[in-house]
Amino acid sequence: MGSLPPTLRWSAAVLVVLAAASCSPGTGPAATGSGATPAASGSGPLTAEISQFRDNYSKRIVEIQLTNTTGEAVTVLAAGLRSPLFADGIHWTSAAAGTELPPGQTKSLPARLPAAACPDPAPRSSQAAPSGSKPVEPGAVVEVRVAAAAGIPEKTLTAPAADPFGVLPRNNAEMCVAQAAAAVAGFRLSPSLEVSADARAAVLHLVITPRNPAAAGGGGTLTIDSIGGTTLLEEDTSAPWPSGLRVDAAGPVHEVRLGIRPARCDPHAVAEDKVGTLIPVQVTVGGRRGTLKIDAGSQLRGRIYDFVTSRCGRQ
Repeated sequence: MGSLPPTLRWSAAVLVVLAAASCSPGTGPAATGSGATPAASGSGPLTAEISQFRDNYSKRIVEIQLTNTTGEAVTVLAAGLRSPLFADGIHWTSAAAGTELPPGQTKSLPARLPAAACPDPAPRSSQAAPSGSKPVEPGAVVEVRVAAAAGIPEKTLTAPAADPFGVLPRNNAEMCVAQAAAAVAGFRLSPSLEVSADARAAVLHLVITPRNPAAAGGGGTLTIDSIGGTTLLEEDTSAPWPSGLRVDAAGPVHEVRLGIRPARCDPHAVAEDKVGTLIPVQVTVGGRRGTLKIDAGSQLRGRIYDFVTSRCGRQ
């Protein structure tokens, strides 16, 4: 029998790898409940890893990073990610012609996260993670639909997806905290920025609007444990940030003044900023403790950049 054409060799390799993966313990969908940590196969034609760019943190968009380990180009039509941490699948779809993945190269496919699956946190409340440990992603699996080539029909490939930086557990935790907090109160930053006459100080206004239990179907409370700085902003001690502030779903609206000053004044502080106007608010709510990231929005973001630029220029 003669040698196979390149596209047939690639397809055969895919089938061999998938067959091996389906028989191996601790990987793939069957291992979801076992606590095993799946990793991208180093020998398969396609390997998958999960990442997230900093400017997509507030947008809840992650990257499905696919690497073509073969010597032939692959055309990807769609990719999806299944994880027990989310209620639905995580999907990316290409343009009609598909997206070519050249030999030996990696491409990042952006996919928006669906609603998080948020079980009762009580059973895990006493199980603190070891200091310095990374969160474990239980059984994320990627499915990639590739185009037909040289007589080989269109097919869907399935493989475990590595999550070395804990992107999915981190987003799940943040989204579950945000969901629990939203049942108690809404958080937003006023688009106005209060700048002093000498432009050396400024104040953000954090508006916290409690939910009316009569309208929302329940009460509840949360506590703002602390508010943190960012890569761009830090606390101005003349208008300190609150801690231990209790918010009740049936209580009054709170408008919290946050005095700010630049955290850095190097030439790239504003030009390279990605997350400097996402204000981290640490809260405890409904048995969960985590961080709400309050986005300044485009109008306030511009005013903050102007303030930082002006303030740094006066040093």
